[in-house]
Amino acid sequence: MLKEQVAIVTGSSRGIGLSIAKHLASMGANVVLCARNQDLVNEVANEIEKTYKVKTLGVSLDINDLDAIKQLTDQTIKTFGKIDILINNAGITADKLLMRMSEEDWESVISTNLSSVFKMTKSVIRYMIKQKYGRIINVTSVVGVIGNPGQSNYAASKAGIIGFTKSIAKEVGIKNITCNAIAPGFIETDMVKSLPEEYINNIIKTIPLGRLGKPEEISETVGFLASSGSSYLTGKVISVDGGIS
Repeated sequence: MLKEQVAIVTGSSRGIGLSIAKHLASMGANVVLCARNQDLVNEVANEIEKTYKVKTLGVSLDINDLDAIKQLTDQTIKTFGKIDILINNAGITADKLLMRMSEEDWESVISTNLSSVFKMTKSVIRYMIKQKYGRIINVTSVVGVIGNPGQSNYAASKAGIIGFTKSIAKEVGIKNITCNAIAPGFIETDMVKSLPEEYINNIIKTIPLGRLGKPEEISETVGFLASSGSSYLTGKVISVDGGIS
């Protein structure tokens, strides 16, 4: 269990991030929820606090703003006194074939999906090093492992997270800090549900388990990586994708 541990979850107002935040709270963790929409993040923070009887903090965060990230970290330390778990989950897509992809499409996805992981981890890790304990869990994607047409920017950002994860694991392992990644496949989120039905059906045909994944199947794996049961596991990428990779 994670009783009295403190977890920061980025991109946690909906979808996989919200599911992760709820699951960590169900394990006893106090949760800092981060998203752009202050009203929405406050709403889900209050819901989690009432449901799971833990402490929460809802923060409006531009994941590309280094100063805002530092303020978030300082606010978390001021409120809870420590940071035990960091879940780098925030991400966007801007799908286009390479010939039609603009530089802005590329830069926005790389910045939000990859550079934010660097910024968040750097801001948090000094506290984890000081306390000689930490769990860093980065949400990458099956697309970062196998690629996908029309998502070269997204795939590159998610593949970059994998390399970052393995490197940080080797840097801070001696400080009793683990760094792992989870690579979801196609999960039942608003992002996937917005895709054309024919496209989703074609994807399902390529998945050995024959269905889309559920957000809870991602959050339960994250819960394991955050727990003491994973204490000798670091630098790994766990694919939760129904076998598609």
